[in-house]
Amino acid sequence: MAFPDGTADFRSDTVTRPTQEMYEAMAAAPVGDDVYGEDPTVNELEEECAAALGKEASVFVPSGSMGNLLAINVQTRPGDDVLCVDWAHVRNYEHGAAAAVSGVGFRIVPTPGGVITAGDVARVLAESEHHLPPVRLLAWENTHNVSGGSVVPVETMESAGAVARDAGLAIHLDGARMWNAVAAAGVEGRRFAACADTVMFCFSKGLGAPIGSILCGPAGLIGEARRVRKRVGGGMRQVGVLAAAARVGFRDRERLADDHDLAARLGKELADRFPGAVDVESVVTNMVMVDEGGLPGSAAAFQEALAAARVRVGFIKPGVLRFVTHRDVDGGDVDRVLAVADSIGTE
Repeated sequence: MAFPDGTADFRSDTVTRPTQEMYEAMAAAPVGDDVYGEDPTVNELEEECAAALGKEASVFVPSGSMGNLLAINVQTRPGDDVLCVDWAHVRNYEHGAAAAVSGVGFRIVPTPGGVITAGDVARVLAESEHHLPPVRLLAWENTHNVSGGSVVPVETMESAGAVARDAGLAIHLDGARMWNAVAAAGVEGRRFAACADTVMFCFSKGLGAPIGSILCGPAGLIGEARRVRKRVGGGMRQVGVLAAAARVGFRDRERLADDHDLAARLGKELADRFPGAVDVESVVTNMVMVDEGGLPGSAAAFQEALAAARVRVGFIKPGVLRFVTHRDVDGGDVDRVLAVADSIGTE
């Protein structure tokens, strides 16, 4: 469904608007001062999320980046390294927060799809014995954004995590879109969460809420994360009006499968028109990556043609467009994309 101005926006699932039910829940939400732990709506949300993931506690935060920042801060010391993939969100897309606030660096594994194997962990730990900074934390990202919403298999997380834990590493899951991974893999959220000490996920992406993320984990770590949240300016007051919308989105998380189905259709149709532009097998959640190598012209020209038809899409890498499906786009919007694709294919 187009936005009020007639635009179909595929840039990200962060562009979703609150549903009418969310507005109603926000208007009716009982509130209190969350810094004092007195907002009943926030408290209920935190209890629901922790229980869903089998964790002791959780803390509501304004953004996924803040949730990741807190997790890294309470599980590392200045001078430590965090082990992650080369295109991890925590390393590349949070404006250096981990380094600036927590004084940590990153030890990267160049790998497609966000996958770190048990062998990768063992190799990195062996390297650290020779004058390199200590690796204190393994950070997963699932789904993995830059690889097109790919799902890191839970079995891989379990085997690599076992090696990490044997070596004394803490483990964090940047699960900004973890419920997309749950829907695509058919694996319970608790099993993914069991692979990590702390887990962050967003309400403001596929779940459709206007703002907010949550960090779940052991009660002691979450208590310390709450203190750090205040330190970095994340202490919020009568924030139950936002938690109410997050609760609605969280309750309806099974609808993410609809976004996946729509992305699969878009990916297949574009691949039929432009062989080589889309790897259909890689479209497993709500993202479709379109490489200009398979287009009749440049990716920028395709983007401009889409913009002229009031369809918005963005670049994830140079020469690669990313289409993201969500609750505010539908089959009619996909038809608009395909109409533009047909027009440039005949030029």
